[in-house]
Amino acid sequence: YKTQASPPYIAYFSAEFGLTECLQIYSGGLGVLSGDHMKSASDLGIPLVGVGLCYKEGYFQQYLTSDGWQQERYELTDFYNQPMTLVTNDKKEPLKIELDFPGRKVYFQIWKLNVGRVPLYLLDTNVPENFDEDKKITRALYGGNIETRIQQEIVLGIGGTRALLAMDIVPLVCHMNEGHSAFLALERIRTLIKQHNLTYFEAKTTGRFSNIFTTHTPVPAGIDVFPNELVEKYFGSYYKNELTINDKEFYSLGTLNKDRDPVNFNMAHLAMNTAGFVNGVSKLHGLVSKKMWVGGFKDIPFNEIPIDHVTNGVHTASHLSNEMHELLVRYLGDKYLDPNHFKEAAKRMDEIPDEELWRTHERRRERLVAFARQRLRKQVEQRGGSLLEINASKEVLNASALTIGFARRFATYKRATLIFKDIERLASILCNADFPVQLIIAGKAHPKDEEGKALIRDIVQMAKDDHLRKRVVFLENYDMNIARYMVEGCDVWLNNPRRPLEASGTSGMKVIANGGLNFSVLDGWWDEGYEPNLGWSIGNREEYDDLDYQDEVESRVIYDTLEKEIVPAFYERSDDKLPRRWISMMKNSMKTLGPVFNTNRMVEEYFYKFYLKSYETRKELMKDDWKKAKEFAAWKMNLNNNWNKLKFESIVQENKNGDMKVGDNYIISADIDLAELTQKDIDVQIYFGKVEDNTQQNSFVKMKYVSKKGTIYKYKGEIPCDTTGHFGFTLRILPDHPLLINPFELGLIKWA
Repeated sequence: YKTQASPPYIAYFSAEFGLTECLQIYSGGLGVLSGDHMKSASDLGIPLVGVGLCYKEGYFQQYLTSDGWQQERYELTDFYNQPMTLVTNDKKEPLKIELDFPGRKVYFQIWKLNVGRVPLYLLDTNVPENFDEDKKITRALYGGNIETRIQQEIVLGIGGTRALLAMDIVPLVCHMNEGHSAFLALERIRTLIKQHNLTYFEAKTTGRFSNIFTTHTPVPAGIDVFPNELVEKYFGSYYKNELTINDKEFYSLGTLNKDRDPVNFNMAHLAMNTAGFVNGVSKLHGLVSKKMWVGGFKDIPFNEIPIDHVTNGVHTASHLSNEMHELLVRYLGDKYLDPNHFKEAAKRMDEIPDEELWRTHERRRERLVAFARQRLRKQVEQRGGSLLEINASKEVLNASALTIGFARRFATYKRATLIFKDIERLASILCNADFPVQLIIAGKAHPKDEEGKALIRDIVQMAKDDHLRKRVVFLENYDMNIARYMVEGCDVWLNNPRRPLEASGTSGMKVIANGGLNFSVLDGWWDEGYEPNLGWSIGNREEYDDLDYQDEVESRVIYDTLEKEIVPAFYERSDDKLPRRWISMMKNSMKTLGPVFNTNRMVEEYFYKFYLKSYETRKELMKDDWKKAKEFAAWKMNLNNNWNKLKFESIVQENKNGDMKVGDNYIISADIDLAELTQKDIDVQIYFGKVEDNTQQNSFVKMKYVSKKGTIYKYKGEIPCDTTGHFGFTLRILPDHPLLINPFELGLIKWA
């Protein structure tokens, strides 16, 4: 917001960052994705800064009782012995930022951590100036009650924005990774009002251009929602005195439904109401998000709802084993992971000798088995197991057997126990003396998720079965270290969520570069990535109303696919004892999926799709003391005030009675009363499509302005008759301005 020269920073806000197992400020996939986003921004040289919270206790450490019930403990992190430093002021004292909380001030300090070439700033309320309760705001990730959560999100969104400005970091673009940081949009509005004398409407209009919101949830239950009473407690003075708006205006920001007064404040809706760009994290999730929020886009055709998608990826170098890296360098060159060379280098994957690729992968499986035995022994010892149990841990797993990995958050929709549905059939697959198969499982349930904990207990109990105890292992306290061994050493990565509840999923992407193959429901990223020569699917994109029936059907698909396809392919050996067909699939997966499902591609897509547009528009609006911003806001205000006066006076089908043939054009003219508006303010379109087509994949053509008489404007347009069929059409009017992010930004549309 400052006018002096400043790097065009992009600020990336996230509630968690998974960078390394020694810094426990992540819980799972969202955090690891945030960390990988930072790493790829560094690789690509993008001027990005990260903003998060510095959790003293981080996420919980998991251990299991003898009957398999999850217990949690929290360990303190000594930040002074981490690769991070406190940000200081001119006096070399820790820089402190203050926030107004009900009846008191809350302060936080800032830790800086370099992720390659990009900095990550972590906010910490554990400072002497705070009351004891306020010191605990950043104590634990996703801990405490609903009031702790809103406090954390105020520190992240509002505090994070103030912290950047206090360090003279002026972000022209802010990226909200999930809705936890959405309060930043309010603070950016406040800053524009205070520093540049913009009105609330001008500041909101301007701020929207440079806010990006990425949603990761496919269900409303996954979104933070706060009661209005709680929001009023923390924001009553803020919106009245700082934003200078009334309660109706403020609470409308927390809902997409403008037809009734909300009783709760929805953080995803706040983000969507204040962001110019909104995206899901896979192609399918983009569609799911549109369905979830279709009620907030009144009169807008479904396929035109302005929710985009950028499919997630992983930072390949961070999840690749050293052995595989050395092999790939030897045959693909030392720049094979360079963003400019990755795709071309991957095409040469077939040049790697089969025996070298297979032996490299086998070594990682051997290390995974050794690691799993060691971890299992430690688990048994820690819970006071007998000497017999301790010795038995040395005998589990087989370093040469087909190894299936399943590791993720134990949410019920991920169905961790699906493969155990028919325990006898599973045992017959796992315990085949000639073609053995084994399962390595890991994951945590949220401390308050009793159903998720029950799934872990059930797996541990089933793994004690005499037939399964050497073939099924559950590794406690899943973290980035366990994940590293598993994605580097597993042959097959199993994923069986209920479609379409997996927004993206990234664990399966991590096995690709290590030669692992995916076996998954066609959900999230695998819905885009799957091809028969790259892995296996569970089902064919079916969705079910009867969930028990779904589990029955899809568990059988798992067993059938294992018995008829996966196990035979793995154990089919040529004369030289190599599984040539399996190795061919490994190479196909590595060269086809690797160059696509990585965060270098993902961040580059964010850059060209959102970041660059946001930055360029923001710079344009800032010129001449925000002159264009004020003019654009005035234009929007005028449109809002006069939109309901628009009226279609007549619509004429000029060749209505003639026979239409393919190649002809259907000509339509219309007289429209624009009242206080002009032809420069609007876009008139013919919206058309096949009458019997229910996909809503309709088309539109723009009509041309012809003439005017008073406030009546004549428009003319043609529908191209490109194919046969029964077609229908209507007309619509949309706002039109060079600065509009999309024509539906104002929520204004007039149908004939």
